[in-house]
Amino acid sequence: MPPTASTASRTSSRRRGASSARKHDDAPLIPILARKVREVEAKAQRGKLGPTNRVKFQVIAFLVREERARVKGDTEIADGARAELLKRLDGVATILAKTAARDTSLIQLLEVDQATSPVARRMRRDWLLESGAELPDDELIITDVKPVRAPVVPAGLADRQVTPPQIETRRESNPFLAPDFSLRAPAPTPRRRLDGWELMGPLYKAFETGAGGGAATMELPPVPEFDRLSPKGLEIMVHQSRFLEAVRAGHRSFLLADEPGLGKTAESVLAASVADAYPLLAVVPNVVKMNWAREVERWTPQRRATVIHGDGAQVDAFADVFIVNYEVLDRHLSWLATLGLKGMVVDEAHFIKNLTSQRSQNVLGLATRIREQVSDPLMLALTGTPLINDVEDFDAIWRFLGWTNGEKPGPELMEKLDATGLTPADKAFYPEARDAVISMGIVRRKKKDVAADLPDKLIADLPVELDDEYGRSIRDAERELGERLAAKYRRIIEARGDTVVFGEVDEDIVRLVAHGELEETKAAGPGAENVFTMVRRIGQAKAHLAADYAVQLQRSVDKVVFFAKHIDVMDAAEAHFAASGLRTVSIRGDQTTPARQQAIDAFNSDPDVAIAVCSLTAAGVGLNMQAASNVVLAELSWTAAEQTQAIDRVHRIGQDEPVTAWRIIAAHTIDTKIAELIDSKQGLAARALDGEAVDPTSSDSVQMSALMHLLRQSLGAA
Repeated sequence: MPPTASTASRTSSRRRGASSARKHDDAPLIPILARKVREVEAKAQRGKLGPTNRVKFQVIAFLVREERARVKGDTEIADGARAELLKRLDGVATILAKTAARDTSLIQLLEVDQATSPVARRMRRDWLLESGAELPDDELIITDVKPVRAPVVPAGLADRQVTPPQIETRRESNPFLAPDFSLRAPAPTPRRRLDGWELMGPLYKAFETGAGGGAATMELPPVPEFDRLSPKGLEIMVHQSRFLEAVRAGHRSFLLADEPGLGKTAESVLAASVADAYPLLAVVPNVVKMNWAREVERWTPQRRATVIHGDGAQVDAFADVFIVNYEVLDRHLSWLATLGLKGMVVDEAHFIKNLTSQRSQNVLGLATRIREQVSDPLMLALTGTPLINDVEDFDAIWRFLGWTNGEKPGPELMEKLDATGLTPADKAFYPEARDAVISMGIVRRKKKDVAADLPDKLIADLPVELDDEYGRSIRDAERELGERLAAKYRRIIEARGDTVVFGEVDEDIVRLVAHGELEETKAAGPGAENVFTMVRRIGQAKAHLAADYAVQLQRSVDKVVFFAKHIDVMDAAEAHFAASGLRTVSIRGDQTTPARQQAIDAFNSDPDVAIAVCSLTAAGVGLNMQAASNVVLAELSWTAAEQTQAIDRVHRIGQDEPVTAWRIIAAHTIDTKIAELIDSKQGLAARALDGEAVDPTSSDSVQMSALMHLLRQSLGAA
């Protein structure tokens, strides 16, 4: 057990009692405490008080008490000197109190009278040694407490667990998991030179200061001579190929921190194929869940993916890849923990940075169980923004990957650090430590570094699920419109004496009905339920999801242009950005020309302006916004030209980086078809400019084509 305050005082008196060994007016420990408390105060002021700084706060508090007891009890200190030392200690204590008032969760740490955890005890010991104190052997050697194995399913979530019907079928067909014979009991860890050091703080410091290093990217193998991974019709880029070669060489844990738009999802899907890491679990934000399933099908068509919604009634238990969003993971922990997963991907891994959140605990619990069942699982943390508030945002990600346990480095990382021959007391330790962590599997590439691999302009679709009541009402309205069109179609067919055959259509009549509906819609005005009102409702339903994605994107790539078609969608987005602490400008149709130009200038020149919220029609032409290289299209346009014009506000002369436009598309609605139609119109336009033949249906508007699609769908001929 660590010493109490009173025994510590007596120990301190023995080790520091002689004035000849140490001058009281120097008081070497107090300057150290003053420096440390200022560091904690600065972090708290910026709202960045992570786990390590909380331990630091705790250690400062009980060292202040120990030092005060020593000063008061040391009869060799003159009264004047004693008063001065106590005044200086009171100054440290005052800063502690002010910091605790700012973050009230720290108050309980002020009451702790001893260093209880190994991390706190190491920190206390290192500061005392730095002050010149001589410590007894029992305080120099600090052993770790054997960790207690935590259950994957916490007690509070036990009655929330569900088992999808097909999972029971899978268990009955194969009730035993195949044993991993390479999984052995861990060998006794040899004692290492750095075992006695507190290392997590120095590791964070190594990244916080940059430690004189370059890009945080592990050394990757060269590009292979042939692309052996891409399915027919696709081709991976150079930077992706090098990452996959590292997987082929046997590396299995990565923090893949490439900027958005560099294909992390495709890399992960192919990495699972290279490593044969099936079944694979992908934990992803709801906004990209559908996109993940599409990417699995696209890059590994021989594999099956299943998306877990709600209680998982439709789960394909025999799939290779299981995709679940953070919000519903808590009810599926039990069966996922026994599935025999051989790999796990956490997309937007900064979502788990709060270790006290249930979301983080769910992910970390599953990751621990996977490592217990498989000797070398594929573990991928994907995020373009691994650090949002503080360098300690790395903590949860490193724990997920098994590089650390939060209190100390894992065996592999410890071996790398030990091999440096340095300690945190050496300045040269920090760049070496940073390189050691990077070599564990950090891969970070920026667009500008791999621009030669990228097209100059990329449109990326992000399908989202509208699975609430409002989303269901939208799908019901689409179905009713399709049935109304089908009824008109049947009346025309029957009036000419023909029979309607399910699955067969007369394209001329389909076009006639769609054209009639479009003309009636334009004449009806506002209030009627039609294709325009449905698309507007879809935009309203997507508003929060699109805004949330823009927030995550901005944290990684800085400035973002957010386009929407309707004012209410823009209003909802701006409210979400404000709640997220982001400063925005708005470009709308009712602005004066000076006001609009002022907003544009602020976006291009003011580093504090994060997002420009733009009307798709009002801001789609005549504007230069090349301070950003990423565009979010919250709503789709009715014309390919309008979409192109919007993206070209960013992709224009003066733009130094490849441009990515992110289209937010509502899955299982007409939104998906509209996106396809827009793409086809763009393709047709390009072909027309190149002198190629124009498709006969290219003269149909997107609205017309969308109505024809709904009609065919209702007639069973989509």
